[in-house]
Amino acid sequence: MFKPTLCTLALLATSGFAAAQGAPMSFDVAEDHTRIFMAAQPLHENGMPAHGNAFLSQGYIYPAGTLQDGVPGVLKDGSPAFPDLVLGTWTCDGYFVGEAGNATSGAWVISRQVFAFARGDQIITQGTEIADLGEENLRPITGATGDYAAIEGGLVQTTLGFNEYMALNATFEFETPVKDHAHDSKDKASDAPGRAASDAEDIEWDSGFPVGPLEPNSNASF
Repeated sequence: MFKPTLCTLALLATSGFAAAQGAPMSFDVAEDHTRIFMAAQPLHENGMPAHGNAFLSQGYIYPAGTLQDGVPGVLKDGSPAFPDLVLGTWTCDGYFVGEAGNATSGAWVISRQVFAFARGDQIITQGTEIADLGEENLRPITGATGDYAAIEGGLVQTTLGFNEYMALNATFEFETPVKDHAHDSKDKASDAPGRAASDAEDIEWDSGFPVGPLEPNSNASF
């Protein structure tokens, strides 16, 4: 029971690190329709982007819960609906895939997302985005700075919907807390197969066979 208790305490202590420093562990994003740019081709017959279409988009980062229940985060002119709540800028670039703009389920975009917080911290994720509304989608974290530098795991994106200007609203939450690398390494060592020793122990195994050169005329047999 001792080691699991230590692990639990370590996770509880480290999971609040970024939040204690002022860096949120979850947040919302409102895409700005005035800063969405897509390639002229390829397109579906209905004008929606098709597989292979490249795009670039930007938006605003808000505290988690700001965009619940269809609340718009961007005004008609592209300015933030809640300027006093803006935490930073979200930038997304990539390519439409599969059914792309006509997709209703599954991966429709392969993208890179950059979360640049006003306080200087940054997070970068890269992976798929799914067309399913309200469904969690895990994106790997490929880089982070500031209070997020020790984050491991991924960032879970849930698409909330699209505003009246066809711009994305989404919420994000970290998959795992900040990890204690030193503690994690000790756990892995102690959990190694065939080993149940403390950090101070050094177990040696005697095979029963002689080690080193044999004396001439030795009666040793194998």
